[in-house]
Amino acid sequence: MRGKTAEDQKLLELLDPVAEAAGYEIVRLRLMGGEHARRLQIMAETPDGEMVVEDCARLSRAISEIMDAADPISGEYTLEVSSPGVDRPLTRLKDFANYEGHEARIELDRVAEGRKRFRGVLAGVEDENIAIDLEGEEATALVPFAWVVEAKLILTDALMKRGAEERAARLVGDDPQQETSE
Repeated sequence: MRGKTAEDQKLLELLDPVAEAAGYEIVRLRLMGGEHARRLQIMAETPDGEMVVEDCARLSRAISEIMDAADPISGEYTLEVSSPGVDRPLTRLKDFANYEGHEARIELDRVAEGRKRFRGVLAGVEDENIAIDLEGEEATALVPFAWVVEAKLILTDALMKRGAEERAARLVGDDPQQETSE
């Protein structure tokens, strides 16, 4: 899920160690476009889920250095490093746990319970399964993480509020004038 194609997977193998050494985790990597106008899109964040503009620039420089040396993509391409955003893709098991209580859309590589697409509220993780409360159903569905081909948070007021609260907490944490009370 973090990489869709064999070429994406090969690039992840090359770039995961670079990102980790710089203090980041690659959430998703996609090499898109045709022969002449290709784009390498990398969504990343720190282990605690942050990614600001300076982080994008720092990671972009680290990745560019390795890409120039290894030259794994034939022809020209554009490198794009960004945060996953508020309505982010869910590509790792920990993403499903971190966003418990929020709505998501999940697509599987096979039919389960008569369908391949599910929409509902994430209810956590059990072993290697994603728990999701589906609209109109009483029981929580368990979906094997290995079956998921694509998953994404759905932009809701609750998700926007969480994003705003996280940004505000970062701003307060970065303010040297902020006093701590005990």
